[in-house]
Amino acid sequence: MNQTLPKVAFLGIGLMGKPMAMRLLQAGYPLTAWNRTRTKAEELACSGASVADTPEAAVAHADVIVTMLQDGAAVTEVLDQAIAGMRKGAMVVDMSSTRQAEAQDLHNKLRAHEVAFLDAPVSGGVVGAESGSLAIMAGGEERVFTLVEPLLKVMGRPTLVGPAGCGQLAKLCNQLIVGGTLNIVAEALLLAQAGGADPVAVRAAIRGGFAESRILEVHGQRMLDRNFLPGGQVKSQTKDLENVLIAAAAASVHLPVTELVTQRYRSILQDLPQADQSAALLALERINPGKRVGTLPDQLS
Repeated sequence: MNQTLPKVAFLGIGLMGKPMAMRLLQAGYPLTAWNRTRTKAEELACSGASVADTPEAAVAHADVIVTMLQDGAAVTEVLDQAIAGMRKGAMVVDMSSTRQAEAQDLHNKLRAHEVAFLDAPVSGGVVGAESGSLAIMAGGEERVFTLVEPLLKVMGRPTLVGPAGCGQLAKLCNQLIVGGTLNIVAEALLLAQAGGADPVAVRAAIRGGFAESRILEVHGQRMLDRNFLPGGQVKSQTKDLENVLIAAAAASVHLPVTELVTQRYRSILQDLPQADQSAALLALERINPGKRVGTLPDQLS
């Protein structure tokens, strides 16, 4: 293990956190893992991670503290538990998806303890986390970003987009585009099917033209396969779109398409919270009784 690399505390070993932490371990970073369910953190022990019982214990010797948690409330709760154990001069990199205002509040709170902060949410899903190809949108001071950039590059492609809170704003812009495109792809495939065309062939025909996108490639295929097993989940996409609307209100901007897309995800949130975000197709089919893409059974669990 390269002891010249900064010591890392990784808080949140979930669907995304585990492969992200694994890449840091593979790159030689000394890493202490904490998770609310300890057994998930223990899965990294065979790869060289230490496992802590509490957030405070996890950060005791850390130079960089990475959080990858469910939402802003969870991040605030965990960092409030950990803050007493942080040493002055440490850096917190929150890679969770939270509200812009929550990131700004954390920045101010940690600065009072002489701890630096970046909000650095990610896009790319589990596949991107495993391959180290995540898009990482960072908000904070350029000095802090420069210090942690080598670590972030192990997990993906980091870009500083503005001061604290702007990483979360960039992620919301990303999720707005993703959520909207998912719904448009679902509508296109359902229209093709209902109009008598082969939706598989239609998708193949339009690929390579102006309609080409990563969403059409990956999630268009998921919809055709009716594979709604999670990657990115309905509950996460709904949360992000709700936060887009909050950010829009704060900026005095009206986003009518986002309001419609958010309503589509709200309509399936209670029944299908853990389904993949491509379940936008299921939300669309619910308001089109008797219309369905393909004949395969739904894969939900």
